[in-house]
Amino acid sequence: MHQITTSITTMTSREIAELTSKRHDNVMRTYRDLIDAGVCPQIEETPYQHEANGQTYTQFLLSKRDSLVLVARLSPEFTGRVVDRWIELESAIAAPAFVVSTTLSGALRLAAEQAEVIEAQAAQLAAAAPSVAFVEKYADATGTKGFRQVAKLLQVKENVFREFLIENKIMYRLGAELTPMAQHIDAGRFVVKAGKSDGGHAYNAARFTTKGITWIAGEYAKHQVAQHH
Repeated sequence: MHQITTSITTMTSREIAELTSKRHDNVMRTYRDLIDAGVCPQIEETPYQHEANGQTYTQFLLSKRDSLVLVARLSPEFTGRVVDRWIELESAIAAPAFVVSTTLSGALRLAAEQAEVIEAQAAQLAAAAPSVAFVEKYADATGTKGFRQVAKLLQVKENVFREFLIENKIMYRLGAELTPMAQHIDAGRFVVKAGKSDGGHAYNAARFTTKGITWIAGEYAKHQVAQHH
């Protein structure tokens, strides 16, 4: 018999400061900005004792997705270092998670499960990559963008992106148009402009704000990671 144990792995904001050669207070401030923008979730700050002076400070414990988004905003050129560090962290918890089997059949099953873990880790990194690249390039952009423009930026087919928005209750069909849910308009992720065509036909044009573009990039990245499990 063998068993598999799981644990939640995080990376500290102090580690990210070291990997990106940034001051830790700047890293903390940047993450708080991402929280305010709706890009990353609100999380508790945890205390730690500084090795040099013995003083107690606070830090964030970040998931893989949130650490990658943070580094993409903070210092894009160091994203590779953080990805490498995540590979180290996940390898460290993957190895002891298995109990060695004493039978041939058990060993074969164990090998297959280990291969699945490695494939899942690779899939997570691959799924997160488009979001990281997107945030690097467009997080500081200005202006609003339409549905087709955002689908193109995310490198996703329009029909796939449309179904994602509808299934996750981000937008809904109103006649032939996609309309954002009220809570997402209130959160500042969309603007809706009403108007009339030259033929007198009334319409509502929904546009993603800069905040909405960055937020949807993160949500779609999480969706891609879930698809690989």
